[in-house]
Amino acid sequence: MFQWRLPQAVCVLSVCVCLALAYEDDIEVNYADTYYNEITEGETPEPTPSPAPCSSPDLTKWDKMFSMLENSQMRENMLLQYADDIIKVEMGSLRSEMLRFVAQYGGSCGAAVETAGRRMTLQLEGRLRDTLDRFKAGDQTSAAGNSVGRSNHLEAMLQQLLSTARTQVSRLAKLETSCFSSPGAGMGTNTKTGFQLPTGGGAGLSEQEVTTRDAALDGVLAVLQGMKVELGEVLRSSRQKHLPAGCEMALLFPMRSRRIYTAVIPDVPLSLSSFTVCMWVKPTTVSNKTVLFSYGNLRNPYEIQLLLSQTSALFTVGGEAHLVEGRGVVKPGQWIHLCGAWSSEQGLASLWADGKKVASTPGVAEGHVLPEGGTLQLGQERNGCCPTSSSSSVAGFEGGFDPKLAFAGKMTGVNMWDKVLSEEKISQLALQEGQGCEHRGSIVAWGVTEMVPHGGVQFIN
Repeated sequence: MFQWRLPQAVCVLSVCVCLALAYEDDIEVNYADTYYNEITEGETPEPTPSPAPCSSPDLTKWDKMFSMLENSQMRENMLLQYADDIIKVEMGSLRSEMLRFVAQYGGSCGAAVETAGRRMTLQLEGRLRDTLDRFKAGDQTSAAGNSVGRSNHLEAMLQQLLSTARTQVSRLAKLETSCFSSPGAGMGTNTKTGFQLPTGGGAGLSEQEVTTRDAALDGVLAVLQGMKVELGEVLRSSRQKHLPAGCEMALLFPMRSRRIYTAVIPDVPLSLSSFTVCMWVKPTTVSNKTVLFSYGNLRNPYEIQLLLSQTSALFTVGGEAHLVEGRGVVKPGQWIHLCGAWSSEQGLASLWADGKKVASTPGVAEGHVLPEGGTLQLGQERNGCCPTSSSSSVAGFEGGFDPKLAFAGKMTGVNMWDKVLSEEKISQLALQEGQGCEHRGSIVAWGVTEMVPHGGVQFIN
């Protein structure tokens, strides 16, 4: 068997040798020296430039920016479209939920309004009662020095209460309107009240029930409006503690005394044929004759007098024989604006209280001219003075005045003009919440003309 395989092996070996020789010849032919591709000296090959896609680098930058902007705008549009779709879906869902809620709970809305109104009424009544108690306690315990600060605090509280009452009334009305007049599923209309009523299900209200609840709501509104009026009255009472007409200071006459008065030194001599004198006063007590404003000389101490007598206001020019009286205009403890006007041409004297003419008399000192060189005083009259003979004394003070004529209370906004003011001007000066103190007189100007307090008189803010 070995002899039979030997010739086969020799044959296979010869075939392999032949293939190897053929492959070697092929390599020698393919990888022979290629002399035709050599670069000789002196021959410089011309470079072949490769074409660039963009000749300028800036254009590539702008292309990138435009591409980024396009991508950003595309993303923004996608987000907006997505948000819009979400909102539409959510709003539709919310609308269906609200309609289902109105259909289910519309019948109990009237009870909710009534309960809310009752709670608001109880809260406001409690706060009002507490504020009134504090206000009364402050009136009993506060002294003259700290009454202004306490009054400011109380007025702020009352303003807040009044604003709260108005807000609650407005909210209650809105709640009632939105509860009964909003369109919804299963809602009918009450022909008597104009409100829409739920008609479907067991939660519906009959016309009689709605009418009863409307009456209850009307009662709550009436209570709130009554509280509003009461708060307004308390607020007006609190404002009596403040200085009126935007005045920043006042003269305080603490008591009736022979040594308490204020001397006024006018800017010009009082040689006048017409004038108007105005002031704000808040008397503590009023006797048969209480002097507010007085001008006179040794010859005639009663050239000008503005007086109080119980509940009346009096105005004289040239003497007590010429008297103008306004009755029932004075209330102790309350601010009042008084003006006296006189003209020599017709002798017409007029008295004004709180911006209204309360008395007018013709033929008062007609043709008379006020003499200069007299004495002008607040809270006392010159004729009530009994000066001593001491050479170092000040005439009109050490001897004292008549205490029965003295003024006790507060005084502010004292001004005097050398003409008769118009009715419109006097009405503006008499506005308690206005700015009358900014209009100063030409003869006596409040806050500008020198005023010398004597005794216990003092300026307060």
